[in-house]
This record gives sequence, C-alpha cells and structure tokens, in this order.
Amino acid sequence: MSKQRFKRSSGIVMPVFSLPSPYGIGTLGKCAYEWIDFLAEAGQSYWQILPLGHTGFGNSPYQCFSTIAGNPYFIDLDMLVDIGLITNTYLSRFDFEYSSTINYPEIDRQHFRVLRTAYNNISSKIAKEVELFANHNSDWIYDYSFFMALKDYFNQKPVYEWDDLDIRKRKPKSIKYYYQLLNDNINFYIFVQFLFFKQWNDLKKYANNKGISIIGDMPIYPSPDSCEIWLHPNLFKVDENLRPYKIAGVPPDDYSQTGQLWGNPVYNWDNHKQQNYSWWIWRIKHTLEIVDVIRLDHFRAFQDYYEIPFGENTAINGNWFPGPRIDFFNAITSTLGDLPIIAEDLGMTDSSVQKLLDETNIPGMNVLIFGLKASENNKHLPHNWSKNSVGYTSIHDSETICQKIDMLNSVDRNFALQYINSNAYEPLGISAIRTALGSPADLVMIPVADLLSLNELGRINTPGTINNNNWSWRAPENAFTKKLAKKINGLTTVYKRNS
Repeated sequence: MSKQRFKRSSGIVMPVFSLPSPYGIGTLGKCAYEWIDFLAEAGQSYWQILPLGHTGFGNSPYQCFSTIAGNPYFIDLDMLVDIGLITNTYLSRFDFEYSSTINYPEIDRQHFRVLRTAYNNISSKIAKEVELFANHNSDWIYDYSFFMALKDYFNQKPVYEWDDLDIRKRKPKSIKYYYQLLNDNINFYIFVQFLFFKQWNDLKKYANNKGISIIGDMPIYPSPDSCEIWLHPNLFKVDENLRPYKIAGVPPDDYSQTGQLWGNPVYNWDNHKQQNYSWWIWRIKHTLEIVDVIRLDHFRAFQDYYEIPFGENTAINGNWFPGPRIDFFNAITSTLGDLPIIAEDLGMTDSSVQKLLDETNIPGMNVLIFGLKASENNKHLPHNWSKNSVGYTSIHDSETICQKIDMLNSVDRNFALQYINSNAYEPLGISAIRTALGSPADLVMIPVADLLSLNELGRINTPGTINNNNWSWRAPENAFTKKLAKKINGLTTVYKRNS
C-alpha cells in the first residue's frame, strides 16, 4: 500500500498545545512560525504533531467532537487583531499570560469569549470568505457545527444523554426545528472553523516552503461523544440511544495489571465493509488535506481488535476479534492510491500484525526506551531498527528518556548509559538522540522533551489515567535557541539526515 520510502531524515515531535505562546496554550501564531524556523535551522525535515481536533473529555486529542474539525483553542488571538475582528485594547482586558501547564477551564472560558466577540464583529469581506469556506467543506462543516450548537443547547451533555430522543435519532422534523432555533450558534461554529483552517493552512504552507513536512496523528476510534457517532451510528457498536455497548481498550500487560479502558465505541466492521470503507476513505482524504503524512494510531486493531462490554470498570474482561485486515488497506489503496502512512504498531502485537505490516509495506515504529534491558537484544535497540521504519527515543505516551533511565535498576541503567554513550559533556537527551540518529532507520523522530533532556516534568500523557497533568505540558519560553539548533543540525549532518 505504501510505496513511499522516507529518505534518510529526521524531525521533532511537538504538540501544538505545547508551543510557548503567551495565551496559556500553544497557538497557530507567531510561536508556531518561530518553531518552524527553529526546525529549519536545526536541519530537520518533519514536524510531528498530535491530533488537531476539538478536544472533549479529559482534554485528550484522542477524544474529540469531530474527526475533521480543528481545535478552537489553537486559534491565535493576535491574528484576529491583524484582520480587524478585535482590538489590542479589547484583548488586554483578559488575564492571558505564559504558564508552564495548561489551565483548560480558563482557556475555554477566555478563548471562547474572544471568539464570540470576533464573530459579532465580522466584516462583509470576511463573511464572504466564511461562506466560501463553508461551501468548500459542506460535507462536514454543517453537521459538526450543528452538533456543537446542540451540545451547547443541552448543557454539554454527551450525545447519548441529550434530553430529546428525536434529535438524537436525527428525525427530520426535529432536525428542522433545532436548525432554525440554533442557526446563529451554528454559524458561530462555522466561523470558528474558518479561522482555524485559515491559520492552519497558512502555517502549513510556510512549513512546506521551509522544507518541513507535517506528520499528523489519526486516532483509531472517534470519541463516544462525537458527531461521527451521531451521524453514522450504524458504523459503530452503539445502541438505539447512541450509547456504546462494546468499547475499546487494551488488555492487561507488563505496564498495567488491569489493562486500559478507553471508552470509545468499537467499529461495526461488517457495515464498513458493506460500504467499501467509504467513511474511512473520506476521513483519510480529508486528513491528507491538512497534513503530509499520517501516523495511523493503534495499527494492530486493523488486524485484530480488543473489545470490552460497556459497564466494565477495567479492561480485563474483553475479547479479541478479527479486524478488517488487508481487505481494508486494499480498499483504501484502490481509491486513494499509495499513501504516506506510518503505523503505530506498539503495544501487544504478534506475528500476524507484522505480516500485515509486510503486506502493506507501511513502516512501523521502534522506541529506544523500550529496548533498555541489559538481558535483551530486542527490536527497539537502535542497531536493530530496520531501514523501512521510524525510530523514536520515546513517545508521547511514555516516560521521557531521562525519566526512564532514572527509573531503571542499576544493571539496566548502566547498560543504557553505555549504550547511548552518555558523557559529562552533553545532556542525556542529546546522547540518546545521537544514538537514534545513527541507526539504520530511514526516519528518526525526536520528542521535544528528549530534545530538552527533561525528566518527568516533560511527560505529556500517562495512558489509562485521567489527571490534570495529561495533555498540559508546555515548552519553556526561550528554550529553542540558535545554539541548540546548531547542535542538532550538526548531529543531523554527521548522520547524513539533512541531505
């Protein structure tokens, strides 16, 4: 399926929300452009981001209200001043300041107040641009905006708890009634998405012109509270009230005695197959309009997926079932052609998952910190990374490299420090990056926390948990210096990754 082989190159993983903007969360404004300049100065070819979606439960980018819509929090407010929708004087009334972690309730309160004001100040010129945007995106924008307006009307309850069963079931009379009732709020959400995609498309163009390609993460499952479930309940294992009866997760393993209970409804793959996977084709096509490469989350679920009965408190009592397997990828390829995809093939895999990777020729992932056991010579040690793979020092769901090495027992720690050739002349993260860049893998991606040699304070997420530390890490101000860019550029040059 994926005949593209990455040239020998490298990049950095940085969530948009972690960019050091002055507005409490990373945005698509000045800080993002400066970040792209840093990537170019550092000799990098890729910027990998987490999903850009409008986040819901737990602020997780893997639990979004839509598989297409962008996150309103990422809209840069200074750019709204530039196009005359608000003034600096108005913006100065708000208590925005840089913080090392994201205060999501405060971001939600303040950003949406600004966006509402901008909407009320819309000019005729911008109104025409919004109309053109809506017409171009008519296959999703009206449904998403209607869904969000309904969530506001029903006090943010999840779709399966909306008080009116008729609108849950999309009865025509109910749709007509609510669309007229909520028309202004629907238009507001269309306007917000116009702003997001205008800013994102301009930023992506700037990155591409600088030689930086964007790797975007595609979550395997939509949120149980999403417009996809509302629009296409037949494609998911949900009941007549849209409540999931089979949910996703992973079984117990070395990292969790009770497994991970994600809560997303699993797919009704038989119905997807009957429709020749048209929803997936639509989704992938849209995603490749906003990123250059897709990182396909939880790849192993396309071979076999794990489902748990709704109501379970842990993931212990689940079962494995066959996924769509090669049939899915053949259908995608026959419509869209060969695609630039990376498979997130981590976790509990087996030979059948490797076989599917081989059949599709999609590069999988290796992670240095998963190989740091003195007694093993496993695939995650960089000298074992295959050419057609993507190597990482750590990932957003794991400990940072510095945190992990500190957690190891003395034998494994000594092995790890020797393996990465740690020395007193450079930070630990840089030593690990040097080791990864020297590997055979065509592409190596550097998590930003490892770039800065951060310990647990740089961790982005702890899987299977809901806490205020998840998805809230922000890069320190002034961390991305010319000195650091020169250092990384030098390593990239030595290991022939920026030619």
